Amino acid sequence: MMPNKEVTYTISELADEFDITPRTLRHYEELGLLTPKRKGNSRIYSHKDRIRLTLTLRGKRLGFSLAEMRELFELYDAEHSTRPQLHSMVAMIAEKRIVLQQQQDDIEKVLAELDAADIKAREALEKMKHH
Repeated sequence: MMPNKEVTYTISELADEFDITPRTLRHYEELGLLTPKRKGNSRIYSHKDRIRLTLTLRGKRLGFSLAEMRELFELYDAEHSTRPQLHSMVAMIAEKRIVLQQQQDDIEKVLAELDAADIKAREALEKMKHH
């Protein structure tokens, strides 16, 4: 039976897939968000790195700082987190949840306004057809 070979990615594969620069990936590595293995001068990214990259980019779009993302990853990884660390993670999550909920509410209101404007515009176009 063949050994189970983990899927890995090169820096250019991830950069292309996520439409970011290799420099961005190296920056995320410097910040401790990604931890690729090295083979000579090449970086070998694991499936875990790919998931973290997905979460980092999504977090950034939602207003998380890179430092906050790193903190979440560190706390998530720490099997023996201290009570204060866990309390700070819970507080940070609660704070972000409030901000995201507000953004979601705002987005839903804007979408409803766009729907109403769309209906009005289509009705006006329909009336113009008949005149």
